[in-house]
Amino acid sequence: MDVSGNISVILSQKGREIFSVSPNDSVFDAVSLLSDKNIGAVLVMDGEKLVGLLSERDYTRKVMLRGKRSRETTVAEIMSTDLKVVGPRDAVEDCLRLMTDKRVRHLPVLEDDKVVGIISIGDLVKWVISCQSAAIAHLENYIQGGYAS
Repeated sequence: MDVSGNISVILSQKGREIFSVSPNDSVFDAVSLLSDKNIGAVLVMDGEKLVGLLSERDYTRKVMLRGKRSRETTVAEIMSTDLKVVGPRDAVEDCLRLMTDKRVRHLPVLEDDKVVGIISIGDLVKWVISCQSAAIAHLENYIQGGYAS
């Protein structure tokens, strides 16, 4: 399967808006942001430095199932810190492989140690589908006698 392209192309299409919380914020505030923005994970930043990621999975496994209170628990207590990160020039196929192998759903995108975006498994799946749709359209056009110049 041809999944050409790199992460910068996906970021340019989806936008580079970055949502983040502080490690000292309450989990309640972080989960409220996830809900408000309809996202599955948020970056945890200490100033300009990426220090972690908080996902819906972190919340369900580390707060809800353990009987903690989200208003009294800080993001730092439950965030994921062993982050896998990618760069804007990394290939989509490599990122898909990384996400599958490491069982992660979100990858922060860093360029020169600066956060420039975040991609989700959903972003990559949409990209793959669009690549496949374009290939199918090209083949249908070829079969029907259309020739690309």
